[in-house]
Amino acid sequence: MHGKLSGALCTSCHATWEAPLEMGRDTPCPDCHALTARPDIVWFGEIPHHLDAIADHLASADLFVSIGTSGQVYPAAAFVEDANARNIPTLEMSLEPTAISSQFDEVRLGPATQVVPQWVAEILS
Repeated sequence: MHGKLSGALCTSCHATWEAPLEMGRDTPCPDCHALTARPDIVWFGEIPHHLDAIADHLASADLFVSIGTSGQVYPAAAFVEDANARNIPTLEMSLEPTAISSQFDEVRLGPATQVVPQWVAEILS
């Protein structure tokens, strides 16, 4: 959804490739050779990657879990609304309550390094 820092993206032809260890203004696109390469990450104000695939996965989910997000950046902040509209159970795991905590069926607060393993252990037991 947010891209990957180890990837590169051409803003001219939208090709993606594994980023070199060092990338600068003189890094050409391997497809179109334009000097418009940048990290393959989504900046604020840009449309996230793979939204159609995410919507498909959400539509077929048995459970929606949000881990470690503020719940304030859209479109991701609306995923819980989509899950609720489909009667998919929802769980939020966050360090502290978020602006959308009330939309979740269950909220577990604490560091992800603690609450996620505890939840996984419960599921596996």
